[in-house]
Amino acid sequence: MGGAGGRRKGRACDPFRFDRSLLAGNAGGSRGGDLRLAGADEAGRGSLAGPLVAAAVVLDYSAAPFRALAGLTDSKLLTPGARELLHLGILRSATRVSWVARSPSTIDRAGLHRCNLEALACALESLRGEYALAVVDAYDLQRPELRTYSVIDGDYKSAAVAAASVVAKVVRDRLMRAMSPLYPEYGFDEHVGYGTDRHREALRRLGPCVLHRTSFQGVGTPQLELWEE
Repeated sequence: MGGAGGRRKGRACDPFRFDRSLLAGNAGGSRGGDLRLAGADEAGRGSLAGPLVAAAVVLDYSAAPFRALAGLTDSKLLTPGARELLHLGILRSATRVSWVARSPSTIDRAGLHRCNLEALACALESLRGEYALAVVDAYDLQRPELRTYSVIDGDYKSAAVAAASVVAKVVRDRLMRAMSPLYPEYGFDEHVGYGTDRHREALRRLGPCVLHRTSFQGVGTPQLELWEE
C-alpha cells in the first residue's frame, strides 16, 4: 500500500485519532468494519552492539478507549519508567503482541537494512493476519499480503506503532541488561549497546566482544579518528 510523510512539528491530532482515520479511510470498507490496527517498529537499529528487535502490536479500536495507554508516544520520547508502565498497559490492552530479534552475527552477515525489513515482516507475520491494516514506521516492506501502510514518524503519529516501539525498546533493553554480566567491562547495563563515551572507550581498550556488530565502521576494525571529537 501507500505511505504518508511529514515532519515532526507537533501533533495535529492525537495518535489514537490518527489510527482511527487510517482505519476509516483504508480498512473499514475492505475488511467489513474490522477495527483492529497493527503497528510495527524496531529498536536497536543504530546501536554498536546487541540485537535488532522488531515488535508488532494490534489495537482493537472497537474496545477503545485504552485508558492504560494514556501518554503513549514514540518510545524515544519516554523515560525508562514511563516505558515500563506503558509496556504493562500494552500487554493488558492489545489483542496481539509479538516481537522478534536478529543477532549481531546475522546483521553482520545479511546487512542491517535487510535484517530490519525482514524482522518487521516476521513480527507482522506472527500476527497471522488478525488485523485490518498494519502501519509500519518509515519503511515500505513491499509485502502486499501483509496489508502494510508506511508512515514517516509513525512511532510519533500512530498509537499502534508507538506501542510497538515501546515493546521493542523494553524487550531489547531487558535483553542487553540480562547479558551485561557476561561482559561487564563494556557497561551494557548502562548504554544497552549504543555509542556512548564509556562504550567507545571500552572498544578502544578491549576491542569488540561477541555482542558487537563487527561490520559497523569503527567496531570490527577500530579507527581512532572516528571516536575523537
